[in-house]
Amino acid sequence: MESRCPVALDITGKDIHAEAEHLRSLGPATLIELPGGVTAWAITDYETLRKVLTDTRVTKSARAHWPAFTNGEIRPDWELISWVAMDNISTSWGSDHKRLRRLVGKAFTPRRIEAVRPLIVQLTNEILDALAATPPGEIVDLRQQFAYPLPARLVADIIGMDETALAKTAPVINMMVDTTVSPEVAHGILMGWRDAMSEFIASKRANPGEDITSDLIAARDDEDGGKLTEGELTDTIFAILGAGSETTINFLSNAVTNLLTHPDQLELVRSGEKSWDDVMEEVLRAEAPLASLPLRFAADDVDLDGVLIRKGDPILVNYLAAGRDPKLHGESACEFDITRADKEHISFGYGPHYCLGAGIARLVGAIGLSTLFERFPDINLAVPAEELQPLPTFIMNGHRSLPVRLHARVPAEAH
Repeated sequence: MESRCPVALDITGKDIHAEAEHLRSLGPATLIELPGGVTAWAITDYETLRKVLTDTRVTKSARAHWPAFTNGEIRPDWELISWVAMDNISTSWGSDHKRLRRLVGKAFTPRRIEAVRPLIVQLTNEILDALAATPPGEIVDLRQQFAYPLPARLVADIIGMDETALAKTAPVINMMVDTTVSPEVAHGILMGWRDAMSEFIASKRANPGEDITSDLIAARDDEDGGKLTEGELTDTIFAILGAGSETTINFLSNAVTNLLTHPDQLELVRSGEKSWDDVMEEVLRAEAPLASLPLRFAADDVDLDGVLIRKGDPILVNYLAAGRDPKLHGESACEFDITRADKEHISFGYGPHYCLGAGIARLVGAIGLSTLFERFPDINLAVPAEELQPLPTFIMNGHRSLPVRLHARVPAEAH
């Protein structure tokens, strides 16, 4: 059943939904070609993906389990180098992953998540107050002026980063998810984010505060006696910043787009018949903001329903495809429908690498979306939905911009 003829991924990401459908039709695991001619296995089937994400023979550590990376076959300017060269909570395995997850997890307990609620409300109202000054009829890029600043400023606050430092890292994060970049740019991205993080961490060492970066800097030994290395510190802070902002930006943009193109469903929320939780879970299912995550690796041979993934082979998990798997959600799996009873998804991951920030992301979504539609009840798209341009990537699922007209607005004090 195994095929060794790889399917070349479209690096421009012009139709990642169609590509996911095609890959799923080829079987539970399909050999693909990544940028630079690197081959990997794409997993698009929901149940198969759940198995892979919990299989102890599958890890995220290129250093430990990807021979092509450790022996130098993967160039330092490979287009996706930043995704595998990191040494952090996202790419660690075994005891190192448990140690880092314990350290970072302290910032994402239910109590600390709830403690950021007032800040999310404050940031949301500040951003929407600025939008309220828009002249009537003027087109606003809601991605740039709402979906981006809300999670970006929130995560920056959580890690203790000021707006100047955030401005330095934002372009690097944007380029990192762009799968059309050249090798030269890819190498520059890796150097750029590491330099920016090193500079930021040096400033936090000199001026610690009440934030996760200061906590991690101060960390010495955890209960197992393992230390947080400088590389792990730098790369983990960057991972928190990137994962906490980029995915939520796309989530907010996708949610607004789908509500504006399904006004009957938006009305169900306005009437109270359906909740914002219904909206969020359906967006996460049908429009997973993280489409495909590079990379995992087989630490040993893995058989997936007759497809042999050999020891050392890289694996690309496709969350977007899994959420729309018709074997789980039937013939309507590709349709956005907040009324569906089963909205099961794994867009926050599954197993040992489940997203620590899922609780905060849901809080941002609920507060941000509900407040946006309360303040601007007549908001509508300024262009037909089919004219929205996808991001130039197969990693993220989102649009380059989200042009809308806000129309009449309700003052913040009215709520």
